[in-house]
Amino acid sequence: MLRPEGRVVMISGASRGIGRAIAQRLLREGYFLSLGVRRPQDLAELDSAQTLIHHFDAAQPETAALWIEATLAHFGRIDALINNAGILRPLDLRSGDESVLDEMWAVNVKAPYRLIRMALPHLEKSGNGRIINIASTDGKRYRDTVSVAYAMTKHAVLALTHAAKFAGWEKGVRVTALCPGAVDTDFVAAVPGVTPSANRISPATIGETVSFLLRLPNTASVAELVMNTRLESWI
Repeated sequence: MLRPEGRVVMISGASRGIGRAIAQRLLREGYFLSLGVRRPQDLAELDSAQTLIHHFDAAQPETAALWIEATLAHFGRIDALINNAGILRPLDLRSGDESVLDEMWAVNVKAPYRLIRMALPHLEKSGNGRIINIASTDGKRYRDTVSVAYAMTKHAVLALTHAAKFAGWEKGVRVTALCPGAVDTDFVAAVPGVTPSANRISPATIGETVSFLLRLPNTASVAELVMNTRLESWI
């Protein structure tokens, strides 16, 4: 298993929910973290010698390059990228404006695509580069209570994951789409038909899972990891 010492992990959307839980877990294990968030002041309590807290807005393409450059200037390397930032907006085929799809496509798909392209050369230099894309069980099937735009973007994240896996394989980059069901955060609180809070996945469980994936050697590639909260016939 790989050791955390000296490894630099970039995490987008780390200010709350899943992203914050991942950051807290990896900090305890000794990783160096570059945390990309819209409001750096929201992470003041995580500011330490182990961390760089930098502005990143998934809806603003120019902030991706600035975050990558700042990470390299501060740490000199990138060993892992965790694409966690995402949004959920309601949209179905009978109501709503397709501008919602444009907004979600920009944040949920184009932003991780952009970060992967920029980070990939540096991940390849690591020899054990890792990319973890936080997808969803909604990227594995469709339920009619879920925003069609959200499901479309999360299906696309799975395709992006496999493309990145092929792109970096020969130089030791391994890529995983982590597909959890409902996680107990504010992100899903207003979603129709969402799993009751008591039965949702804890954000800490996602942090533990990411830690496990980062420690796997190159000989143990996990392209997709589905973690469901409800009984379904095929996921």
